[in-house]
Amino acid sequence: MSENDGMAARPRNATLRDVAVLAGVSIATASKALNGRANVRAETRLRVIEAAERISFTPNTLAQAILAGQTGTVGLLTNDLDGRFSLPILMGAEDAFGAGKVSVFLCDARGDAIREKYHLKALLGRRVDGLIVVGSNTDPRESLGPDLPVPAVYAYAPSTDERDCSVVPDNVHAGAMAVEHLVATGRRTIGHISGDVRYAAARDRATGALSALEAAGLELAGGQVWYGSWSESWGRAATHTLLDQVPGLDAIVCGSDQIARGTLDILRDRGVNVPTQVAVIGFDNWNVLTSGARPQLTSIDMNFEMLGRCAAQRVFDAIDGKPIAGIETMPCRLVVHGSTALGA
Repeated sequence: MSENDGMAARPRNATLRDVAVLAGVSIATASKALNGRANVRAETRLRVIEAAERISFTPNTLAQAILAGQTGTVGLLTNDLDGRFSLPILMGAEDAFGAGKVSVFLCDARGDAIREKYHLKALLGRRVDGLIVVGSNTDPRESLGPDLPVPAVYAYAPSTDERDCSVVPDNVHAGAMAVEHLVATGRRTIGHISGDVRYAAARDRATGALSALEAAGLELAGGQVWYGSWSESWGRAATHTLLDQVPGLDAIVCGSDQIARGTLDILRDRGVNVPTQVAVIGFDNWNVLTSGARPQLTSIDMNFEMLGRCAAQRVFDAIDGKPIAGIETMPCRLVVHGSTALGA
């Protein structure tokens, strides 16, 4: 036998494509099944695992061939200037993609449309397999268009094109959750100080809060939502007015943690005990604000990492030939601290 004959006879390593063919699934589905990702039926996962065992396919091979014929990279294009939203979304996406399996390129357009086009061109030039587009707020944003060569999923800010896939926090339910928590702690005279009325997040949270008050048989203290700016100074000014106008006020829903910090300042200055006399709740669960508040601030968390994981999954779905269109809302969660609960 010649040396060349020996080389020809050497068996090649099994590939992810071999596993997919043997199991009768796509390459992306085989990848997800072997990595324990969600949205794979139990019988499909078992069939893929059995196929991998039959041909001695190992995780080391998977690391080299997770998405055969693709680059194993995804672009995350953001306009979130300070990273409050994009960084946890990025972490959630990386968790879903799998450590060391898919690389995520982060590009910040800084709210500049020209810069966004430049970053988009650069990402496509790198032949990324998909895009996650993160907005700076929850207002709808312009679509990147239907002619992209790779799937794009919009996170936090939905696309204006209903044909696109968008994953956003459920701010209406978040507003309802805030009021429901306050009512559950015995509060009955509840005011609402929010941010800029031009922002969808402010309006949606107010819609949910008012709905929950109505369901509890209560009216909004002061008779109106106090819209202003997303700032501590606005929280201070509006709290002064609300306390003066509403005798017996026992709770305030604040449209953001920044507003809530201003509210806590005024309550402390005026000798109002929190939460014994007035409970305070915010939104966003921004740790630098909630943990530094005295008492620590109860807040509604937007679940950005879950948002990122879901956006990554939708990219996988599209790569797998199963794109999803429309807006998908993600549940938020309540994080209770001392501003609403005694002893918390």
